Amino acid sequence: MNTTKYIFVTGGVTSSLGKGIISASLAKLLQARGYKVTIQKLDPYINIDPGTLNPYEHGECYVTEDGAETDLDLGHYERFLDITTSQSNNVTTGRIYQNVINKERRGDFLGKTVQIIPHITDEIKRCIKLLGTKNKFDFVITEIGGTVGDIESLPYIEALRQLKWEMGKNVLSIHLTLVPFLHAAGELKTKPTQHSVKMLLESGVQPDILVLRTEHPLGKDIRRKVSLFCNVDTDSVIESKDVSTIYEVPILMQEEKLDEIVLKKLGMSLKEQPKLEPWREFLKKLKNPRFKTTIGLVGKYTELADAYKSIIESFIHAGSANECEIDLKLINSENLNAENFESKLSKLKGILIAPGFGHRGIEGKILAAKYAREKNIPFLGICLGMQCAVIEFARNVLGFENANSTEMNRTTEYPVIDLMEDQKGVVEKGGTMRLGGYECLVKKGSKAYSAYGKNMVTERHRHRYEFNNAYFEEFEKAGMIATGLNPDTGLVEIMEIPKHKWFVGVQFHPEYSSRVIKPHPLFVSFVKSTIEK
Repeated sequence: MNTTKYIFVTGGVTSSLGKGIISASLAKLLQARGYKVTIQKLDPYINIDPGTLNPYEHGECYVTEDGAETDLDLGHYERFLDITTSQSNNVTTGRIYQNVINKERRGDFLGKTVQIIPHITDEIKRCIKLLGTKNKFDFVITEIGGTVGDIESLPYIEALRQLKWEMGKNVLSIHLTLVPFLHAAGELKTKPTQHSVKMLLESGVQPDILVLRTEHPLGKDIRRKVSLFCNVDTDSVIESKDVSTIYEVPILMQEEKLDEIVLKKLGMSLKEQPKLEPWREFLKKLKNPRFKTTIGLVGKYTELADAYKSIIESFIHAGSANECEIDLKLINSENLNAENFESKLSKLKGILIAPGFGHRGIEGKILAAKYAREKNIPFLGICLGMQCAVIEFARNVLGFENANSTEMNRTTEYPVIDLMEDQKGVVEKGGTMRLGGYECLVKKGSKAYSAYGKNMVTERHRHRYEFNNAYFEEFEKAGMIATGLNPDTGLVEIMEIPKHKWFVGVQFHPEYSSRVIKPHPLFVSFVKSTIEK
């Protein structure tokens, strides 16, 4: 096939309807039919990327293999499709404007007045088409963030309108809306969908397919009504009912024949039927667990689960692999203190200390690491979580009173965690950390080696501070061993306590590499260690 097809997914009525999940589910079905597919996210905010955003503002920041700080939806894309995304898969308004302004400063526009149309929309179109032409994908699915009608989204909708005009049958538009159920009236209401489509039409875009989020099944009458008022074929009105897990959505979309409708509208061959047996097996194990365990996720953003989205999804993957239901408790580290930490952690079978930045909640995380170490409870520390375990060990085993990270205390007597050497001259915050994939040499005989089954792995990073190798020998003599090192720099990647049941701290982020069909081996091993069979 020579021409890349472009599918756009927009949303209406309300945010958080699940555009990313619908996009990933459609991509999964097309991929299962033998097509080469990728997904990109267009974000309307003016930040260059979400790297400097508080997780309460935008959920977790997802890091790609090439070191891009991106929207959490890219995590869904990678988990569903088992692909590697890049900087090109996430475009923000900030980046669009930055690119255009840089061109203007270079004189690329030769004295022209720079405007939203055509300069901003041209740059948006260039970013969209670049992904398809550079990698020769059959399909590029583009999710437009926000809701139709938002001021911030208008340039993206205009770019979609222009592409539909310029590329004709090579572009398809899917619009996701809400059909709410009014309990007082006892019926589903289609008026919000009608208004949402009307706003899209006012922007010059006719949706080809409507996906309707609903708590209750849509009858034929509802579909016909929506079809009539929105100028969409009846068989192109798709039901997306609420489900217990996002991983059921590809199965539901297959039942609704979303992929078949898309292929027919784009004049494409159906090829073979999607083979989703491994996916169905994953769901079967997820819904029919043989075991149960309780794990505590200790962090400081626990009021918003999306702040730890990849970790939570990794536990779902690992739970299915172990045929285990995981009761995941989100515990705010700011609420842990010397008087209550034992009672708050006493019912847990495993403890994970989450990544993060800054001093807030640190002492609570250190207490959680102490409890896991002393009570022989399986422990996994990620990034700052590993650093907290190191600080705790230094204080309570090595006797280095008030040992700390220089991130928390620049003048600490025992800087067991210190700023990386190549970070000491860095001033700007955005995109300047150690980011992306780096190799790690894993020591044979370690818990990590047992999990991975190999001695060289590549994992993604997002940090400025690192274990201080000046204390390397003292830690190893006392029983906390560096079992993973970067082969080029000698930076410590993994710390373990061999005499403990399962105590592993990692400087990298294994949650970014976990997939539905390929759960991350560290999460699988960690969960397994918590199960009392």
